[in-house]
Amino acid sequence: MADGDIEEFIEQNRHLAELIDTFRSISESEKHWKSRREFIFRNINDYEDPHLDHLLALSMVWANNVFLGCRYSPVLLDKVKEMAEGIVVLDPPVFKTRDEIVKQKH
Repeated sequence: MADGDIEEFIEQNRHLAELIDTFRSISESEKHWKSRREFIFRNINDYEDPHLDHLLALSMVWANNVFLGCRYSPVLLDKVKEMAEGIVVLDPPVFKTRDEIVKQKH
């Protein structure tokens, strides 16, 4: 779904949008939430009750990887990256490992 498609989907599914908005964490920035919210909207039809918690966990894995640089198993990361295909995160943070930083200094 393109950004405009998500907004149109939200307008057509106001009750679902209100439910999804209850899943926002108080620590999420607007940028972080907008992207994670899109991830949830894109995949919610595949994870309806009683599997909604699984979708929310996967959305956090994806967002934590993108915005915080958290690492997870390759299988899990491949799954969430596939689920997030097409989501555009503007100006994502760039993370370097300690080894990359040390290598850069020499």
